[in-house]
Amino acid sequence: MTFKDHFSGHAPAYAAFRPRYPPALVDALAEASPATDHVLEVGCGSGQLSVLLGTRFSHVTATDPSAEQLARAEPAERIEYRCAPAEQTGLPDSSVDCLVAAQAAHWFDHARFHAECRRVGRPGALVALVTYGLLFVRPDLDALLTRFALEDLADFWPPERRFVDDGYASLPFPFAPVSFPSVSMRAQWDLDGVLGYVRTWSAVQAAVREGRHELVDTFAETFSRAWGDRSMARELEWPLSIRAGRL
Repeated sequence: MTFKDHFSGHAPAYAAFRPRYPPALVDALAEASPATDHVLEVGCGSGQLSVLLGTRFSHVTATDPSAEQLARAEPAERIEYRCAPAEQTGLPDSSVDCLVAAQAAHWFDHARFHAECRRVGRPGALVALVTYGLLFVRPDLDALLTRFALEDLADFWPPERRFVDDGYASLPFPFAPVSFPSVSMRAQWDLDGVLGYVRTWSAVQAAVREGRHELVDTFAETFSRAWGDRSMARELEWPLSIRAGRL
């Protein structure tokens, strides 16, 4: 089946500049799962969460429809990467304890994905959809990032972005709710790391494809002046939103 592909064209940058998820997220997933024999991660991209899942689950199947993304995924013990869409994973019926999608579920065909969850999930299996919005650094830098994302790039975000903006609250989700603790991703990055990450945004890539390089260049210049020393690493935070339920 076809899929909404916003990232294959810059898969190397995605692998290099996307943040890594915290162990606290995987601990919460493992504790909420009925068992930890088999976790299925759909829309795994280049494996930002996959390797960490292997620290708490005996077997990880990590799928993505983009061969380019999977080519950059980190191989690790307990992880099987497969090129497959979230709606058609190819796994046996009733074979997984936990299904997770990190920063991916807003792209799915939701009705077909829900049917696939019911097919491959064991009774009581956990379904967890994780997303994050803008990063936080310090107030003046945050204001520049917010203006760039929500004003300068407003016309370039795909419509599915609305689900990210409300933390998946409006995402279709027909499973019995499960509460999760508050979790954030954190990183120490220098200026080049932050700008590299921003350039992986789907809206930035869309703007560049439409010849609007000046939007990105102007932001990079303004943000760089506000950041100061290019080599200075700063503490970054992405609060995670987790929509979870049980089959």
